Amino acid sequence: MRKVQRTVPAPADMGTEVIGIPEGTDLELKLRLEAVMEGVLVSGTISGTAVGECIRCLEEVRLALDTQFTELFSYPENQVVEDADEEVRRVENELIDLEPTLRDAVVLALPFQPVCREDCPGLCSECGALLADDPAHTHEVADPRWAALQGILADGVPSGSSETDEPNDEKES
Repeated sequence: MRKVQRTVPAPADMGTEVIGIPEGTDLELKLRLEAVMEGVLVSGTISGTAVGECIRCLEEVRLALDTQFTELFSYPENQVVEDADEEVRRVENELIDLEPTLRDAVVLALPFQPVCREDCPGLCSECGALLADDPAHTHEVADPRWAALQGILADGVPSGSSETDEPNDEKES
């Protein structure tokens, strides 16, 4: 058994479209490599900082990520019966490629819908204003069932007509 601790730059595509670990930022790896009959068992933790945007208010979200993983890398000469649906990682030229394993662990640990805080009110659906800045923000919205009555003035006179208009009895010639 061998324990390894390394700081490595994050590869590209280490996350989802909404949140992920930016390419080139530091990832802390604490690994435990064990020789087993089938190959090399790698287990450990990945630590880093995920950056994304809140799904409610679109503000930046920074999330400390610390996740564990375990993966078996089998020797090429190992003839273990394998499940056809399962992807098997292999030791190639006495090397293992940890990147796909790390990517899988990180993506599964990231939140599906990141928020800047649990009670984030988001944005106004009418104007896009940040509701956290103005909690009393509202819009005067009339019920669509009463829309036909909006044309009536406050004094009870329908718009487009006048009370002072008198009927004109003259006929046009």
